Amino acid sequence: MLTARQRLLALVTLCLALLAAPALPAQASGEVSGRASGQSSDRAAAVHTPVVFVHGYNADPGVWGSLRADLRADGYADSELFSFGYDTHQSVNEVLAGRLATYVDQVRRDTGAARVDVVGHSFGSLVSRWYVKFGGGAYVDHWVSLAGPNRGTSTAWACALWDQACRDMTPGSYVVKNLNSGDETPGAVKYATFWSACDEVVNPDDSVPLAGALNTPVGCLKHNDLLGDDPTSAGVRAFLRS
Repeated sequence: MLTARQRLLALVTLCLALLAAPALPAQASGEVSGRASGQSSDRAAAVHTPVVFVHGYNADPGVWGSLRADLRADGYADSELFSFGYDTHQSVNEVLAGRLATYVDQVRRDTGAARVDVVGHSFGSLVSRWYVKFGGGAYVDHWVSLAGPNRGTSTAWACALWDQACRDMTPGSYVVKNLNSGDETPGAVKYATFWSACDEVVNPDDSVPLAGALNTPVGCLKHNDLLGDDPTSAGVRAFLRS
């Protein structure tokens, strides 16, 4: 358990890091309309597995601007790229994973795809991982975690008293325990994680890698810098092609 001084320091660190998320053009939120954010008019031309992005705590779909642009440069159509927008202060297992399931079902209906690829950042890794492990695995081909607190992070104690999502991110939480019980990477899904040795939000750094996943160190990057890092983008895109 952290001391009061340590919790205050952790809170300041967490808030500053999350507020520093890249200011990129926002994509449409799937939660507001109840529909996926891509356009189904290009359905007949779709040649890639649709990608569903799941942003992190206190963020929004706009953080994916850089990676979306790189995928479009690789030949993806806008109708194959989807950004799930959601209220990040709610429960992973009781609320958010179910809403993601509804969103993925809509993406599959809009595109005609049997499965999707899922890319999550930070807290979005827990939301998407719960969906994959407890019901959605048959509908996911590749799952990617960028700086995800997959084994919890001590910085989440700073806001755990009043925020359910923060409680879900603490080490030993109900969500963390259940996600890591048994097989950490179940089913036929291909799993990958990307983690930094200088992550100021995920503590310890080795909270990100998972047994059975392709775990890639990205060097010394801050938590949100993975979202716009060119080598990290190249690694994600190569994995999605595998």
